[in-house]
Amino acid sequence: MIFDKNTAKKTAELLLQINAIKLQPQEPFTWASGWKSPIYCDNRITLSYPIIRNYLREHLAKFIEDEYGKPDVIAGVATGAIGIGMLVAEQLNLPFIYVRPEAKKHGRKNQIEGIVPEGKNVVVVEDLISTGKSSLNAVKALKEVNANVKGMIAIFNYGFEIANQNFEEASLPLHTLSNYENLLEQALDTNYITEEQLNTLQGWRTNPSEWEPQIKI
Repeated sequence: MIFDKNTAKKTAELLLQINAIKLQPQEPFTWASGWKSPIYCDNRITLSYPIIRNYLREHLAKFIEDEYGKPDVIAGVATGAIGIGMLVAEQLNLPFIYVRPEAKKHGRKNQIEGIVPEGKNVVVVEDLISTGKSSLNAVKALKEVNANVKGMIAIFNYGFEIANQNFEEASLPLHTLSNYENLLEQALDTNYITEEQLNTLQGWRTNPSEWEPQIKI
């Protein structure tokens, strides 16, 4: 679920403006999974732009307070959400922790870095939701140390059906500043893409693992 339409389109505008999101239906990217994709998102770029990172920080923090009151801890998912998660925690004057994909093989062998008091309320911050697998893996780690995970918030969500199913099965609320639908709407409104490219981009999300570009250079 997005926060609201205006925030969703403004967030999309900012991400496109600094190339944190790139749309290239003619020259698709290849993801680590091997999928061909007309979109690439790297929200860590927002950290290099103070005005934009402050916009994201303030809106994420406000939503947390409006939706959950003030939790006890903010958790970021490593590595992409460490920066923005820490900024949100600073905005709310709350402790911050982050969760690795798996425990370290050396030292204290932590998966969670920071202090998680048992039974305390935690809101998890993510930068990007694709399938939701890595995000929910972090939630699982937090629950294993008896944290009370209230929900997850993210900057952007591709809106894959598999992600919707994964979060529903986990019974975890997910909210995002923007998503794929609002991104395409903003990109079309500002002539970033054409109507023909819009059709290609919409087609990709219906079956991303099998998608092949139709528009020729």
